[in-house]
Amino acid sequence: MKILVTGGLGYIGSHVVVDLLAKDYEVVIIDNLANASIDVLENIEKIAHKKPMFEELDVRDKAGLQSFFKKHQDITGVIHFAASKAVGESVENPLLYYENNLNSLVYLLQELEKMPQARLIFSSSCTVYGQADVLPVTEDAPVKTAESPYGNTKQIGEEIIQDVCKVRPAMKAIALRYFNPIGAHESALIGELPLGTPQNLVPYITQTAIGLREQLSVYGDDYNTADGTAVRDYIHVVDLAAAHVVALERLLKLDDAPNFETFNIGTGKGSSVLEVITTFEKVSNAPLNYKIVGRREGDITAAYANTDKAATVLGWKSKLTLEEALASSWKWEQQVRNSK
Repeated sequence: MKILVTGGLGYIGSHVVVDLLAKDYEVVIIDNLANASIDVLENIEKIAHKKPMFEELDVRDKAGLQSFFKKHQDITGVIHFAASKAVGESVENPLLYYENNLNSLVYLLQELEKMPQARLIFSSSCTVYGQADVLPVTEDAPVKTAESPYGNTKQIGEEIIQDVCKVRPAMKAIALRYFNPIGAHESALIGELPLGTPQNLVPYITQTAIGLREQLSVYGDDYNTADGTAVRDYIHVVDLAAAHVVALERLLKLDDAPNFETFNIGTGKGSSVLEVITTFEKVSNAPLNYKIVGRREGDITAAYANTDKAATVLGWKSKLTLEEALASSWKWEQQVRNSK
C-alpha cells in the first residue's frame, strides 16, 4: 500500500515515515523544505534501510498537487503534516497560518474526493480544547474559542474534514489531537531541528544547554499550578509516531468504523515547565541558564490528556517517559552540533 506523507521530512513526519517503512508500507513524501532539511531523507534511509520516494512540493501549489495525484493514482492513504505549527508565531502572523494550514488542507481534500476510497489522518492538536474546564481532557470536551490562530486552524481543519466526510461516505478520516511532542529517534539521526529560533520549549532547552542560546525564557510563574509555571502533556515523538500507524491500520481495515473520528494522543500526565527543566538537568548533567519572564500571548494554564479512547479503540498507549524523551532530545542536540 502506498501512503502519502505531506511534510514527511519534518519532525513528526520523519518519525512516522520510519515506522511506516518498518511495517512495509510504500511511502511517498512531499515537503516544501520550509522547515525541514533534505538531509533528513538520507537519515530516514539509514534508519529504515529503505528509501521513501520524495518530491519537493508545496501543498499550497494547487496545480502541482493535481499533477502529483495524477502521477500517483495508487495512493491508498494520506497522513497530513504539512502546516505551520507555532502558537507564538501564529499570533504575530495570523494570515500566514490561515493560508498555509487551511488552503493546503482544502487542496488536498479536493484531490482525495476524486479517489474511490480516500483515507486521511489529520495532524490536529490539543489546542482545539483551549483551557479545558476538566482535566485530564477527553475527546468529548467542548471545542472552545481558540487562544491562537494556530489553534483556530486546527479547529477549522477538523470542521472542514468532518463536513466533507458527511457528504462523501467513501472518505474516512481520523484527527489525532497531539499534546506536546518531544524527544528524538534513538539513533539520533532524526529529531526536532527548528530553523531559526525555536518556538517550542524542549529544543530551546537543548540549544541553551549546548551554548547556542544564551538564556531560556520561562513564560510566566503566576499560573494556578503547583509551581506557578504552565503545565503540558509531553509525549515522546516515537510513541506519537506509533499512534499514526495504528490509526492508519484502523482506517484501512475497519469498514464499519465511523468515517470521522478524533483521538487524544498524549501520556495522560501533566508536567510543568520547571519540572521539565529540572528533569532535563538531571538526565543531561547540564545546568540551564533560565529566567522567568511575563506570560506569552496565546498560552493556557494547563493541558493534559485522557487517553482512554485511544487505548480502547486503537489499542495504543504511550510507553516512554519524560526522562527518556529528554535524554533522547539531548543526545540528538549533541549529535547535530558535533556534526557541524
